[in-house]
Amino acid sequence: MIITCLDLEGVLVPEIWIAFADAVGIPELRRTTRDEPDYDKLMNFRIGILKEHGLGLKEIQETIKKIDPLPGAKEFLDELRTVCQTIIISDTFSQFAAPLMAKLGQPTIFCNSLEVSSSGEITGYKMRCEKSKLTTVKALQSIGYDTIASGDSFNDLGMIQASKAGFLFRTTDQIKKDYPQYPAFTEYSELLAAIKKVVAED
Repeated sequence: MIITCLDLEGVLVPEIWIAFADAVGIPELRRTTRDEPDYDKLMNFRIGILKEHGLGLKEIQETIKKIDPLPGAKEFLDELRTVCQTIIISDTFSQFAAPLMAKLGQPTIFCNSLEVSSSGEITGYKMRCEKSKLTTVKALQSIGYDTIASGDSFNDLGMIQASKAGFLFRTTDQIKKDYPQYPAFTEYSELLAAIKKVVAED
C-alpha cells in the first residue's frame, strides 16, 4: 500500500510568503525554505518583519484569497488521487491553507498552526511535530504504508530521502546539483508518470 506525500507551496500553489511580500512591497519577506534551511530562523525573521510593519494575519489572509493553484495542479491532484492515497504535508499553517484546499478539491493536508493575539498579530507558531514532514512519513511507514514523496525545498528532503521513491519538483538548481540521485521534474505529467510507475511496480 502506497501513500504519496506532496509539498504544497511551490508544488501545487504559489509561495504564499512571496505573494504577500509582493502585495505589501516588503522584499525581505520573499525568503522561503528554498533559501533558508532553518525553518525556526526563517519564521522568527518573518514574524519580526510583520511586527515591524504592523501587519497581521488578516492582511496575509487577504492576499491568500487571491491566490489560485498553479496551472494544472488541481487536475494533477485529481488524477493522482485515483492512483493512490495522497496527503499534502506542508510547513504552512491551517490559517493559511483552508481557502487553498477549497480550490484544490479539499485534499487531506497535515500542517502547522499560528499563534495569533486577539488583535490579529502573529506572535508565534506551533509545529505539529518536530521535523514534521520526515516524522509524518516515518509514522505512515510504521503503520504499514510505503511512501512516495515530492517537494521543491530543503525542508522536503527528509521525507524524500526516507521514502520508497522520492522526486524533486520545480526545485532550485542548487538542490538538483546537491541531490542528483533524485529525479527532478518540472511538469505535472512527468511527476504523475513517475508516481504511476512506482505504484504499478508495488
